[in-house]
Amino acid sequence: MPLDYFTLSRQRKQHPAWRLLLADHAPLIASFLQHAFIEPNERVLSEAELGSRLEDMLFSLRETLGDDAFPKSAARYLDDWAANEKGWLRKFYPADSDEAHFDLTPAAEKAVAWLDSLGGRSFVGTESRLLTVFELLQRMIEGAESDPATRIAELEKRKAAIDDEIARIRDGDLKVLDETALKDRFQQLGATARELLTDFREVEQNFRELDRSVRERIALWDGSKGELLQEIFGEHDAIADSDQGRSFRAFWDFLMSPSRQEELTGLLEKVLALPPIEALNPDRRLKRIHYDWLEAGEQTQRTVARLSQQLRRYLDDQAWLENRRIMEVLHRIETRVLAVREHAPSGDFMRIDSPGARIGLPMERPLYRPPFKPLIDDHVELGKDDGLDADALFEQTYVDKARLAAHIRQALQLRPQVSLPTLLEAHPLEQGLAELLAWLSLAGDDDKALFDDSQRDQVAWTSTEGVRRSAGIPRIIFNR
Repeated sequence: MPLDYFTLSRQRKQHPAWRLLLADHAPLIASFLQHAFIEPNERVLSEAELGSRLEDMLFSLRETLGDDAFPKSAARYLDDWAANEKGWLRKFYPADSDEAHFDLTPAAEKAVAWLDSLGGRSFVGTESRLLTVFELLQRMIEGAESDPATRIAELEKRKAAIDDEIARIRDGDLKVLDETALKDRFQQLGATARELLTDFREVEQNFRELDRSVRERIALWDGSKGELLQEIFGEHDAIADSDQGRSFRAFWDFLMSPSRQEELTGLLEKVLALPPIEALNPDRRLKRIHYDWLEAGEQTQRTVARLSQQLRRYLDDQAWLENRRIMEVLHRIETRVLAVREHAPSGDFMRIDSPGARIGLPMERPLYRPPFKPLIDDHVELGKDDGLDADALFEQTYVDKARLAAHIRQALQLRPQVSLPTLLEAHPLEQGLAELLAWLSLAGDDDKALFDDSQRDQVAWTSTEGVRRSAGIPRIIFNR
């Protein structure tokens, strides 16, 4: 973007980030958005929760600045900040809720990040960034080199340098980073991690704008269905195949690898445990920053899924309209046939160009699969009621399903699916058959859980009397 007078004058009037900096209550807006969204990495908040947080901040400020400092209510401030002429919050209604929700816009996040950069830093590192520049340049040159001999020579050079370093270490010459170098690199790590979260919100906004344009085009389209789909898919492919789309897809594939997640978790724990880094009192959210990336990436993926859902709904509506038109044509044909039933016309009554029968081979049809029929033994043997202890009826066992569901979510963070026996290896049954039934109940309520009746697993536990018991259950797999 050229920074000439007319461009900057237009940006000053139109860009939401610039309007936020010029707002009368800019300190209130920026501090609240930082506290509510950016600092805890909240992607979406309901109107009730966000309004409650703003009311608490307004109450605290009015005690210091007076009751007339901020006269509006929290709900009015939120609606004002989400208006089109402001554009600092995005107000929308999720598909599964009738309550309004809010999300921070990329422009507002940029304004808050710029305000945060105005503060002075006690330590400004330059070495790590210079090394990053050199490393990026080397990787670009190596990746663009098409001569095999040149690339082999470069690898041999790096191999010789590694061998020399190994030899020096064996001789006792071990060089470690000093505290200044560690602080320099950690500062760059934190800045890059936070910038990635900001980039996710901007990528999501780009896909959301594509979704909005598709909805508008479908609502106003009066041409053929094929032309519309060709135009929409061409635009979607253009975004997916753009530099931003390919970079996001490569980043997402890299992050979704369980081995990479485990490796990143271990590296973060080791770095945060270093004494120079602990002395900086770092933000503890960096320890789970990759999970924040996953949550932000899933939000972007859901936006893309809504776009696909909109296209499927359009196709379903078009199919219904075409079926209705076919029925109308058949009705007109029946009406004309009844009109000429008594006086059939002579000659050729109807012509069919190139008639042909559709051939359906028997082997093209799927084979019959008998449904699974469970064997239920309804025979009940009645015993004697002598010496029956009624106290056992009141000694019920309570199983905490929320705890079991938390175990499932924790296991699915590191892998796309997990079976019930694997979960029970990490969390054995402590309450016997009642806890096993609770696991089965969670699987039955989960739409993504899979029951494979063709395979069976054995689950064992030890009762309170010390008796080893086991049960056979169908294969149950929980999916992310």
